[in-house]
Amino acid sequence: MIELAQLSGHFIRPFFGRADVEVETKADRTPVTAADRGAEEIMRGLIKRRFPDHGIVGEEFGAERPDAEFVWVLDPIDGTKSFVAGVPLFGTLIGLLHQGKPVLGCIHQPILGQLLLGDNRTAELNGKPVRTRAPRRIEEATVLTSDPAAVARLPASRGFQSIMERAALARSWGDCYGYLMVATGRADVMYDPQMHLWDIAALVPVIVGAGGVITDARGGPAYPADSIVAASGQELHRQVIGALNP
Repeated sequence: MIELAQLSGHFIRPFFGRADVEVETKADRTPVTAADRGAEEIMRGLIKRRFPDHGIVGEEFGAERPDAEFVWVLDPIDGTKSFVAGVPLFGTLIGLLHQGKPVLGCIHQPILGQLLLGDNRTAELNGKPVRTRAPRRIEEATVLTSDPAAVARLPASRGFQSIMERAALARSWGDCYGYLMVATGRADVMYDPQMHLWDIAALVPVIVGAGGVITDARGGPAYPADSIVAASGQELHRQVIGALNP
């Protein structure tokens, strides 16, 4: 997993901050660049050579052997809009499933040189153990989401606005970097109302390994799911789920 992160990061870095990076719009109206596609191709190639019996699910090139015992789940650039804008709040997500359950996860920020790994028991940032920070009240918490406008458009998420209004600090330091901040004790809540499997698989082992709580927006299993709430502690997580599901 470290090797996959390093190789994809080496490919992505030269594209970052370039005004001439060509951006295409996919059928789902999300952006994609040559950096997204090239990084995923590199990771797929290495996995196929090293583990030919493993499956792969990637955002850009779909699924191969998705029912295999071990399946790699890849999001080469989570936060492409930030990447295109020259903002380093994006990352590469690499998850490994065993029999359909996330067992290993990676969030790699190649511009800042941050490599976060988790295995549902522990989490490490650049080889050093990290933990979520001590429980705190919402009024003391840092609360994050990727896209406040997307939250506002969903009736079920209106309660999250009250959470953000009560929080000590509410910001859109989002996409996978928000989850990195929760896992490393620099934020307390991260919420995304709309997610895909490749957005989630890597996050579960990282957040759980760091001592945090992660579920879907209804409080159910985080994988598979279509939304995510991650929090530094049980009580804070409970309050967020309660606000989202009055």
